Amino acid sequence: MEKVKIIEITNRFLIDEFEVEPDEIILENNFHKTLDLDSLDYVDLVVVIQSNFGFKLTADDFKGVDTFNEFYNMIETHLHKFTKENAS
Repeated sequence: MEKVKIIEITNRFLIDEFEVEPDEIILENNFHKTLDLDSLDYVDLVVVIQSNFGFKLTADDFKGVDTFNEFYNMIETHLHKFTKENAS
């Protein structure tokens, strides 16, 4: 899946599920501050990512993710890994 499609899908569920304003989703914006998620929201985020992309994340996967761009990159990396593992 191309990164543009990953961003499109991700932005759609961030807007729909987490009520983020579309104009706040900017590559360089701080992911955590913009979303203002609590621990239960992160559980919801993991579930939404799994339902949209097919893989499950852990809390450790979010370490080092500060910007939306880093968030998209993390999803892209896990998606490619998941796709390769399931192609074998």
